[in-house]
Amino acid sequence: IRVILVKIADRLHNMRTLGSMLPAKRYKIAGETMYIYAPLAHRLGLFAIKTELEELSFKYENPDAYDQIVRELAETNAVRTKLYEHFASPVIQKLNQMNITYEIHAREKSIYSIWNKMQAKGVSFEDIYDIFAVRIVFDVPVGVDEKKQCWDIYSAITDIYKLRPDRIRDWVSRPKSNGYQALHLTVMGPDGQWIEIQIRSRRMDDIAEKGFAAHWKYKEGKIEEDTELDKWLKTIKEILENPNPNAIDFLDTIKLNLFALEIFVFTPKGEIKTLPQGATALDFAYELHSNIGDKCIGAKVNHKLVPLSHKLKSGDQVEILTSRTQQPRPEWLQYITTAKSRTRLENSLRKIRREFVKKGEEEFFASFDKTGAELTPSILNRILDYYNINKKDDLFYAIANNDVELPDKPEKLLKLKKQQSENVILRYVKQAFNNSGKKSEKVINKHISQKETYLLKEEGFHKNFTIAPCCSPIPGDNVLGYLSEDNEVIVHKVNCPEVLKLKASYGNRILSAQWGNYSQYSFLSTLIINGIDRVGMLREISTEISTDSVNIKSLTMESNDGVFEGRISLYVHNVDDIQKICSKIMKIDGVKAVNRVSESN
Repeated sequence: IRVILVKIADRLHNMRTLGSMLPAKRYKIAGETMYIYAPLAHRLGLFAIKTELEELSFKYENPDAYDQIVRELAETNAVRTKLYEHFASPVIQKLNQMNITYEIHAREKSIYSIWNKMQAKGVSFEDIYDIFAVRIVFDVPVGVDEKKQCWDIYSAITDIYKLRPDRIRDWVSRPKSNGYQALHLTVMGPDGQWIEIQIRSRRMDDIAEKGFAAHWKYKEGKIEEDTELDKWLKTIKEILENPNPNAIDFLDTIKLNLFALEIFVFTPKGEIKTLPQGATALDFAYELHSNIGDKCIGAKVNHKLVPLSHKLKSGDQVEILTSRTQQPRPEWLQYITTAKSRTRLENSLRKIRREFVKKGEEEFFASFDKTGAELTPSILNRILDYYNINKKDDLFYAIANNDVELPDKPEKLLKLKKQQSENVILRYVKQAFNNSGKKSEKVINKHISQKETYLLKEEGFHKNFTIAPCCSPIPGDNVLGYLSEDNEVIVHKVNCPEVLKLKASYGNRILSAQWGNYSQYSFLSTLIINGIDRVGMLREISTEISTDSVNIKSLTMESNDGVFEGRISLYVHNVDDIQKICSKIMKIDGVKAVNRVSESN
């Protein structure tokens, strides 16, 4: 843990001095920070550090969006202050009557959190209503139960304001796995807005703000929530003791549950287990014990039979069904969501593979020894070529798994030659087709310097880049380039989830990129339109789009109980085209929202 804390502190210092570095280097470091360091700080409860790491990463990757939110926060600060004072006044009077020592203040969301919510919901800054929350921190008198005091304050607040029942979060009785404890509730304020209130004791506040460091301060008191953090640390230790041979996969395994929300499920005997949100029945089996996971054939959730891939929900009671004849299978990796389960499953699969390799090796040599010849490297390579296998262990595994059948007569092993999978004419035809169509647009770049900003441009009828299908950027978007193994520049949006991993894992291939001018090429973009349905709505929307001389690829619209949602895919030249079209559509009577989404979504 000391190593992790030192690394987080070092990364925070690097982020504070990031402005002096080259753009490509900034993208690499900011990507690593968002991918691994901020989640690590969050998992250790270092809230202040986690927030600053996210803010700095966002600032350097999206400077325009960052500056805009800062301006809008400053412009609306007076309104929020008035709203808070109006809300807090009766609460303060009530708490004073209870004779407790407390602090109450408004806490604003971080700039990155606001932007994240805007992106997730597809709304503007003006439509974010929970920009601030009210926090109450109280001191616990000697002899007073801390938990009871939280609920007393809760009761006092709900006597004043109407509660929203579905927004109660009791992390006092059951702390988060990073040790966080608080009682959260949402009430309707006097100005008609929902307001979140966070109730904490002084000890809870210390742990929330200082995280892992504050845990040791209260260790002597044997506070129960420490066990959740200890469990996570033991999981990390277990992963480190059995690392994945592939460094990138190993990093993904560590990353897997750093930022996950949690659910609570029960064993048949009523024991409670904490799992990440989205965990499956198979995850639960491996959480109990690796042997139970290996022998798992199914599960009963709330007394109903479910498959291994069934996703669990908070409150589920889970019974795991096992069989002595069951063995773990590679396809189970598709059902795994937790780092602990993945590590245990991969260990079991590697053990089974080693057994298969040993068995296949025995079968191979039992057959080969009958030839009386010596297995030289050239003979072994010829055999591997014949079966189109690269490594001898893979050959032995394939033999044991009955994927490869050895010749009836062992002497034939000495005469095997590489199989010809296709004739020359067929190969020539394939090459001809592979060099036609879209692939003719690919331009292989030479001598690309990462110290310079890469200009995305047309060269005749060719582009010197490829658009990433995951986020479908168009000219005007804030983008970066990823240099593939084929020396091809693949363009992603800076905030694309896929590129977050690329920045962290392949930072030396990241390029700073800038759009050039485009006249020949159009770029595919998708709009989602919502509104109140009426006769002629589809005709008006299509008319507005067609007047801008853009090519529509597809247009679908579905109406349900008077409300419609439309999806339009069209080819545009840049972001300005999209903004112009969105502006025109928004003027149509009945249209309530127009948002651009990735083609993959």
